[in-house]
Amino acid sequence: MKKHYKTMVDTGYKYGIVILLAFGILGLNSCKKNFEKYDTDNTGVKSYDPGLVFPGIQTALFGEEGNYQLDQNLNADCYSGYMMSPDPFRGNVSNLTYSLVDGWNQQIFIDGYTTSLFAINDIAKKGTKASAPDKWAIALILKVETMHRITDKYGPIAYSAAGKTLINTPYDDQKSVYNQFFLQLDTAVTALNTFIKANPGQKPFTAYDLVYGGDYTKWLKLANSLRLRLAMHIVKVDAATAQTQAVKALDPANGGVLTTNDDNAGIAGGSYHNPLNVISTSWSDISLGAPMESYLVGYNDPRLKTMASPATDSRFAGTYKGIRIGSAITSKPGYSGYSILNINTDITSTRTGFAPGSPMLFMTAGEVWFLKAEAALRGWANAGDVATDYNTGIATSMAQWGVNAGNYASDATSKPIAYVDPTNAANNSPALSTITVAWDAGATNEQKLERIITQKWIAMFPEGQEAWTEYRRTGYPKLFPVVINNSNGTIDTQIQIRRLAYPASEYTTNGAEVQKAVQLLGGPDNGGTRVWWDTGKANF
Repeated sequence: MKKHYKTMVDTGYKYGIVILLAFGILGLNSCKKNFEKYDTDNTGVKSYDPGLVFPGIQTALFGEEGNYQLDQNLNADCYSGYMMSPDPFRGNVSNLTYSLVDGWNQQIFIDGYTTSLFAINDIAKKGTKASAPDKWAIALILKVETMHRITDKYGPIAYSAAGKTLINTPYDDQKSVYNQFFLQLDTAVTALNTFIKANPGQKPFTAYDLVYGGDYTKWLKLANSLRLRLAMHIVKVDAATAQTQAVKALDPANGGVLTTNDDNAGIAGGSYHNPLNVISTSWSDISLGAPMESYLVGYNDPRLKTMASPATDSRFAGTYKGIRIGSAITSKPGYSGYSILNINTDITSTRTGFAPGSPMLFMTAGEVWFLKAEAALRGWANAGDVATDYNTGIATSMAQWGVNAGNYASDATSKPIAYVDPTNAANNSPALSTITVAWDAGATNEQKLERIITQKWIAMFPEGQEAWTEYRRTGYPKLFPVVINNSNGTIDTQIQIRRLAYPASEYTTNGAEVQKAVQLLGGPDNGGTRVWWDTGKANF
């Protein structure tokens, strides 16, 4: 790991703007002062152009390698089963063994609030809602995408009042945060539909857009797809709202959802580079997770060769070998010969890969087809046929990764395999799932859901944030539990980690309000307490 607390996000000279990071989170005056610089003359811009702020907001969604490593890679990417580090960080007493590192997890708040949310609030203060409702729509979509990732990690967050007050910023309960998300997506969808109808083919956002090159029809699809994702998150805690929002998202009159790989949403361009490339190669800090080996090798999945590289350790060179989370990692190069991400994969047509210039994808058509499959399984309108959605999700993902699916979708016999660690037998585990790939119309709803979520999990790789969320919501796919649990009993090994603890800086700068947030959380501020939508109840 490199000490990479970047103080700016450089998006290239053509944008003429940098986003300044302050080392406070919700309670520091410097945040406001930094963003007042947006409409000064130091960039040569005489009048305020909200578009100039957007490249920094977009790149901050993941950040570059140091930020990304702390924001997501050393928590959700590993908790989801996708990855595990071959580095014995802090003597194996870290997030990866459930001893949550406050300094790591603080970065999530810095990037989400100081880099993104305060910038978006500044756009609003400059009158963009009225003067450029199309750009404000994009700001709202990015706001929801950025902040849902934070609330899904922590639970209650400062949202409705964030940026409005410099001290004592109140937290909102997670239900309230989600309701605000849905209302903000309403505003975005309405504004984009209005603009598209009035200005067909126009792309005034092109110069600032690192996701879709200014194509508002795709941003509209992303907004609807994001609504569908969030609706499914809350299905076990607020089924009525979940169904209402999902049906709205899937209503063709609202602009559609992501359906083909051309619609995939990812960050690329300017001087931004894919952080997983650096973390995997020059840092040698991340490898394939053991569950990926168990499922993809067991299924003979053709995507594995493009997702990961074969192991180089002479004991098992040429095979695909992952690392189980919480393993007692020996000093490098002890586990460095295990499989890493395939950094040679760079599929331009589907915006997929781990090359330096490959986009960091945050939502794909493959994910959306599986969201539709679950909606259809639950009998919701506009969702289509569950088997068709499921098989289309598999086919779409195969195409995204540039492989021939063959008879994969009809395979009714292949199952996940046991995990064997050649370095330490204490990490071995039998396979935890017997689910096969082929759709089975006669299966129970629970078995159908396990199939849907397992294939969805494969299709979403490497987006560990959403994969961890879906694991917590549904219990699928079945993941190997952590080997070493250093949580001092606050996190159940079998139930696995449910959230991150609030950073200590919040207790220092916003103490009274974060204490209220813990009350809203309904349990102690540790990794064992479930967030609002994580009910622990049956899926049906």
